Amino acid sequence: MSGSSLAALRERARGLDSPDSLRQFAQELAPDIRTGAKELAGRCERKASALEAEAVRMADLLALRNRLVRSGSRCIAGVDEVGVGPLAGPVVAAAVVLPAKPDLPGLDDSKKLSRKRREQLAEAIHAQAIEIGFGEVAPEEIDALNIYQASLEAMRRAVTALPVAPDYLLVDARRVPDVDAAQMAIVGGDGKDASIAAASIVAKVHRDAIMRRLDAEYPGYGFAAHMGYGTEQHLAALRRAGATPVHRRSFAPVSRVPMAVRPA
Repeated sequence: MSGSSLAALRERARGLDSPDSLRQFAQELAPDIRTGAKELAGRCERKASALEAEAVRMADLLALRNRLVRSGSRCIAGVDEVGVGPLAGPVVAAAVVLPAKPDLPGLDDSKKLSRKRREQLAEAIHAQAIEIGFGEVAPEEIDALNIYQASLEAMRRAVTALPVAPDYLLVDARRVPDVDAAQMAIVGGDGKDASIAAASIVAKVHRDAIMRRLDAEYPGYGFAAHMGYGTEQHLAALRRAGATPVHRRSFAPVSRVPMAVRPA
């Protein structure tokens, strides 16, 4: 091993992706007295430990679903919604049916992830999921229903959009109305269950894409930056230019300003 250059050893280490292979390589490096080799061995050991910890975390995220499968459930969907708090744009929900053994390292509550990591995971979820359904409730519907009922309706639409009706729903903190499936509401479910976490990620990425399109349609409000939330930039734009048709008139900061006048 000491006959190999440190660059060659590092390149070999980059190709190792299992705890066993990483630890075996670290053991092979043990006799090498070079400082760089010892540092590389330490990095391999730490990476092996991190991979083991992630495997345990993912097993915990899948534990409930696996128990339901053993109890006879065949199609289990995780359901979550995003966009309850913004002053503009739709509320969006997603329902996701994951495969038996998803390969989604880093899967977690969408709020804990960077935009880049969310989008990477959303792409992987779309590639691996057995089924994905989306439900959207527009601002005018939110005003008519109220935001709580609108969020439930978005989840109902997401479930009914699935190509095959699920027989069990795992839902973040709520129960989906008017669906013919057993379900469980889990407080903080997007951080406790893989299917709900996957739903939270694809729903967030889907809604963010909508808000970026609305930013192009209604420039000056900053929708692409704040996604419709009541930031100071957004509130200042409302005071300056008024509300657009995609604002929620039933929300107090919007109801206090006039509608914007758009050019004919």
